[in-house]
Amino acid sequence: MTSRPPLTLYLAAPRGFCAGVDRAIKIVEMALQKWGAPVYVRHEIVHNRYVVDGLRAKGAVFVEELDDCPPDRPVIFSAHGVPKAVPAEAARREMIYVDATCPLVSKVHIEAARHFENGLQMVMIGHEGHPETIGTMGQLPEGEVLLVETVGDVATLQVRDPARLAFVTQTTLSVDDTADIVAALQARFPAIVGPHKEDICYATTNRQEAVKAMAPRCDAMLVVGAPNSSNSQRLVEVGARAGCAYAQLVQRATDIDWRALSGIRSVGITAGASAPEELVNEVIDAFRDRFDVHVEMVETAVETVEFKVPRVLREPT
Repeated sequence: MTSRPPLTLYLAAPRGFCAGVDRAIKIVEMALQKWGAPVYVRHEIVHNRYVVDGLRAKGAVFVEELDDCPPDRPVIFSAHGVPKAVPAEAARREMIYVDATCPLVSKVHIEAARHFENGLQMVMIGHEGHPETIGTMGQLPEGEVLLVETVGDVATLQVRDPARLAFVTQTTLSVDDTADIVAALQARFPAIVGPHKEDICYATTNRQEAVKAMAPRCDAMLVVGAPNSSNSQRLVEVGARAGCAYAQLVQRATDIDWRALSGIRSVGITAGASAPEELVNEVIDAFRDRFDVHVEMVETAVETVEFKVPRVLREPT
């Protein structure tokens, strides 16, 4: 029998589910227990096909718009947040709805509304078309939130009054990229008001820091996550910039390109905030099948954050 080549697997910690994702999934599961199937969910509850398929098997129906939901069944709004018009329309139709927006995204919504009430025009740093960006921009009237994605966008930004501006950010961005954009905004608009506390969420920051610590030790790095997951895509970029020659996103073990990993001696593994630990274990097992694996943990933070589910779903006390 041919001996398997040695391989060091560096396992990032923290990785995988954050408190907001965990809460959103629990909300769907508890809604199914309370009201039975089907329960409708507007947009993927979190960006992970494995999670969505698992909830679909239990009776969740995923739709893109409120119009796709019957008025007599409960509807849940995804963790990414929704424009203000969505719950308003659900209330008008007298629907039962539960908002699973991550509390840290809701914080950005509240922040934007407060600045608007103080007469400031908003600049949002985010990715065009991402559900979180759409939801945050949809908290304010049309034209009150200007979107920038890059430092270059800042140079061409047309604002109403340079002295009356504030900015917010999508919670899942690259910490380093966002810092560059913030610096450009502050250089061009010295009076611009920033968030009271960093908008990029603790989980995004922690996962990126773990990757930065791990990447220089690795011949290759795999990020377990979905292609439409912003925080997962950012982990791939952070790994490449931090010194890992080969950084790739995989949804699960079957996506691993083994030819690209020929001759490697060390691999880093992490997971985006919406990727369950089962998929990380699946990837580790796939390496164990091919290599003599030694696992080392690279831990840069310990997370203890937990968010409560909405009152409507809690057991009476």
